[in-house]
Amino acid sequence: MSRIGKKPITLPAGVTLSCDNGLVTVKGAKGTLTRQIAEEKIGVEINGNVVTLTCPDGAKSEVQAKHGLYRALVANMVKGVSEGFTRNLIINGVGYKAAVQGNKLVLNIGYSHPIEVVAPQGITFACPTQTEITVSGIDKELVGQTAANIKAKRPVEPYHAYGVRYKEETVIMKEGKKAGK
Repeated sequence: MSRIGKKPITLPAGVTLSCDNGLVTVKGAKGTLTRQIAEEKIGVEINGNVVTLTCPDGAKSEVQAKHGLYRALVANMVKGVSEGFTRNLIINGVGYKAAVQGNKLVLNIGYSHPIEVVAPQGITFACPTQTEITVSGIDKELVGQTAANIKAKRPVEPYHAYGVRYKEETVIMKEGKKAGK
C-alpha cells in the first residue's frame, strides 16, 4: 500500500468535494477544479470534512502506484481552490525587464524584439519589480508549466547568470578563461 495514498485529506472551511463515477470536483473560494480518476478501483470516501482515497487489498501494483498519485492530485486541488499556487521568477541581465499589459507578459530579454506570453485561462501574471515575475493560479500543474515556458524563453547561461530563473533556484557558475602564462 502507498504511504501517501493512505493519508487523509482535510477539507478547509468553505471547500466542498464531490465524486461522481470517478470525476472529482472541488469547489472553493478561488474557483472550481475537476479531475477524472482513471483507475476505477480507486475509491473516494467523504466523511464530513475528511476525504480518503481507498485502494482494495490485492490490487495490481500499477493500481497501488496510482493510489498515491491520485491522493496527491486531489490534495493539490483542495489546496489550489483554498489558497492558490504561485511561482516566482527572476530576470537577470543588462537591460532585461518584464512588464504586464492586460493578460500578456511582455519580456525584453536580449532579443531584437520583445517576447509576449499570453496568460492561459486561470493564470495571472504580476511584476512587483521590472526583474521579478509572479505566476499565480489555482491549478498547480498549469502554474508550473506556465512558469517553465517563461523560463525556457531565455535559459540561464552559466558564465554571467544572464537569463530567467526561478527565485529559489541556485545557478552554478562556470569559471571564465584564464590568462596565459
